[in-house]
Amino acid sequence: MRFLGEPHHDGSALYVSTQAPSPGSTVTVRVRAPLSAGITGVHVRTVHDGEPRFTAASPFVPGAVGGYGESDVWWHADIVAANPVTPYRFLLHTTGGQAWLTAGGLVTHDVTDATDFRLVCHEPPPPWLADAIVYQIFPDRFARSRLMRELPDWALPRDWDRDPVTPSGPGTSQQFYGGDLDGIVERLDHVQALGVDTVYMTPIFPARSNHRYDAADFDRIDPLLGGDEALRRLAGALHARGMRLIGDITTNHCGRTHPWFTAALSDAGAPEREMFYFDPGTGDYESWYGVRSLPKLNWSSDLVRERIPAVLKKWLGPLDGWRVDVANMTGRRGPDDHNHEIAALLRREIGPGAALIAEHCHDASPDLDRDGWHGTMNYGGFTRPVWTWLRSPELDLANFLGVPGGVPSRDGLQTHATFRAFAAHLSWRSQANSWQLLDSHDSPRIRTVTGSADRHLVALGLQATLPGTPMVFAGSEYGLTGVNGEHSRTPMPWDRPADQDLETLAAYRELLGLRRAEPALRHGGLRWLHADTDCLVFLRETAAESLLVCARRAPGRALPLPTRAAGVYNASDTDVLPGDGPSLRVWRLTR
Repeated sequence: MRFLGEPHHDGSALYVSTQAPSPGSTVTVRVRAPLSAGITGVHVRTVHDGEPRFTAASPFVPGAVGGYGESDVWWHADIVAANPVTPYRFLLHTTGGQAWLTAGGLVTHDVTDATDFRLVCHEPPPPWLADAIVYQIFPDRFARSRLMRELPDWALPRDWDRDPVTPSGPGTSQQFYGGDLDGIVERLDHVQALGVDTVYMTPIFPARSNHRYDAADFDRIDPLLGGDEALRRLAGALHARGMRLIGDITTNHCGRTHPWFTAALSDAGAPEREMFYFDPGTGDYESWYGVRSLPKLNWSSDLVRERIPAVLKKWLGPLDGWRVDVANMTGRRGPDDHNHEIAALLRREIGPGAALIAEHCHDASPDLDRDGWHGTMNYGGFTRPVWTWLRSPELDLANFLGVPGGVPSRDGLQTHATFRAFAAHLSWRSQANSWQLLDSHDSPRIRTVTGSADRHLVALGLQATLPGTPMVFAGSEYGLTGVNGEHSRTPMPWDRPADQDLETLAAYRELLGLRRAEPALRHGGLRWLHADTDCLVFLRETAAESLLVCARRAPGRALPLPTRAAGVYNASDTDVLPGDGPSLRVWRLTR
């Protein structure tokens, strides 16, 4: 399948005059149309106050955009960002009839508005977020300082290098390896050498588990991690390097030992009683997924709406933003759905400079492009398609983040279709600020999924070159393995050379360094050129440069390099895309 002859538009700066329109402002949008498409005219359809309007577009002077124009006609129109979110699409008049161009692609039949492009006028995300490369740390397993601390009664002590993580069964959440915040400080040279500029840590509040999602207190940092002063030391060390720190907050629940819940449980008349869901007949309480240690917060409560935002604000300064645990479930229970109100409230409270990223394991699009979450952890639109394309033939997993049936095997056409389907329901802004992850503390490791270093590095290449914010789970740069989330929380192999894949480490530094160095990989548009069973080819483009990316999961036939007549300019060293694989190659194209 080839896409070279299709007209193209996306929400990047090459096609939209501003990434942060204000309400009522005029925005120039552009569509690129190959001469071969036979387009005789273009209208832009916007929806103002619920009613469609059409604006005629005009052709560009050849060469007006970044040297382009010899093989394309560029059409432009000025439209008004009339509403907080203004949908728009292109009506193309061709010698063969009419066609619509939406974020879902080019169609010659009428389609609903669900995949229209979008101008989003809400307060934009902090400008640093779309440039970020994020590194996720599970504090108990990253690094230990030399400070000795008395263990709590719940902990099952484990030796860092001798005791493997137990993947499931009794005691999994009590396995305690003793990583702390000062240990992270001691390893920041490693983190920064990857090209990372943002560290995201899973929860650091006191709890009765190694994962700490059952917070016993939001007002202090767990003494086992070094306490409040250790957080300040870590934040200071990161900020001194020009790096940022993101925390993890449970807005959906707290821990059973949290004072809010113990007060509510012990006294039906306590003010905190309204903060949770208690059955008036039995006195039983609602919890996350029925896990009794995680009582669910009731966002109909004014106290919840007062106290949780205060927690987020309290820790800003050391922290530069928050990842929100199970954001998709927050404020939702039966007929109650306060999710959007909560997201908007939290965003207002933390202010415009802090990040707010929602955990969401399937389709996050209904919760984005509003004045709440800046983006999502893009499991559905990135992780799953990458896994299904690059999975090992021998992979035997029971599910994908709860989806029964393991990880299906899909070809490049299906993978491309999934990428397009999810991206079509988001604004460019939400996609650019969502985290593209290959694995996390809640999933198997990418090396386990791919079964080989070669396919692992193709996955990494896609993470580094596709739109969105890369998020790397600590340890994957060494090729660590894991069959589920708990198993993947392996202590870092600082002193285990046998567990250090140094070629993979070098590839992470190279590919993430490329991401850091190339503006087109962070801000450029995305134009798909080719997809077949084993190969994906696309362009990342700004007005100043174009990078051509070819990802292969297996060997195949060489492909002719697209020509000037197709709107793509030649790479300097080849006129074909080689057929060896697994491989990932990036070319800078000449104009």
